[in-house]
Amino acid sequence: MFPMLGLKASSDPAQIMDRLRHRPEVFEFFTDVPDFTPEGLNHLKKMIGLVQSQGIQHIILHQPMKFQGHHTELITPEKVFPELYDFVHRTAVTLIEVAQELGIQALIHGSYDSEHGFDEMLAYYPDLASARQLNFQMLDRLQAIGGDNVMFENSISPIFFYGDPEVEQTILDHHYRLVCDVSHAFISVHGNNDKLVASLNHVKPAIVHYHLVDSMGQTHDSLQLGKGKIDWQRVLPTLNPKATDIYEINLKDQGNCAEQLASHEYLKQFVK
Repeated sequence: MFPMLGLKASSDPAQIMDRLRHRPEVFEFFTDVPDFTPEGLNHLKKMIGLVQSQGIQHIILHQPMKFQGHHTELITPEKVFPELYDFVHRTAVTLIEVAQELGIQALIHGSYDSEHGFDEMLAYYPDLASARQLNFQMLDRLQAIGGDNVMFENSISPIFFYGDPEVEQTILDHHYRLVCDVSHAFISVHGNNDKLVASLNHVKPAIVHYHLVDSMGQTHDSLQLGKGKIDWQRVLPTLNPKATDIYEINLKDQGNCAEQLASHEYLKQFVK
């Protein structure tokens, strides 16, 4: 039943065991640089097997957020940042291959930057339209490789975001399997719940996975549900009940998912 109890963790066994004792229906692995060494990848697959052994069918592999201090942007210019470019594209394909091998899902960010109105990688392009065009080419390629095992998440970057009907329609026209981070959408509309609800309704049919996160609507704060300004009573009916979800909340202690659990309990009060 939607919303599902969805929890996230790294590939650290202690974090995983903390989550598993709460019997989640959805499990998202937040991968990082060490997971992509030969030893790290073997360990990650072993941990995926552990989660699957508990009867959890909905498992998502989340592409790393950063490499060498930079966000993992698909539009990273290869000639300027060759190591970052290689990491971004290699990890995307690797996660898709693992997802296809194990029957799970790979989550790739459609874009990342612009928390404070500035995109590091955009500076290397003549204009926003050129950067967007290249980004769609990259996403189209990953979609062709990944099929039903890949999904793309909205950001707060002008490259790939929800909150503008024209931008949303351009994204929808590509027929991607989409992820919606509700807090990212809320930040993109500058904390306006009316615009958030309109956006969520527009993209709803294409969404296969949600990150349920609260926010004050100004910056990437990743708050526990009920601690921000999102009107969850209005938002919940706009979400696709066929999708999966996790609570992507900042934790005081990575070994204790208390804030994720509290968020689930908070949201349940609005379920009819």
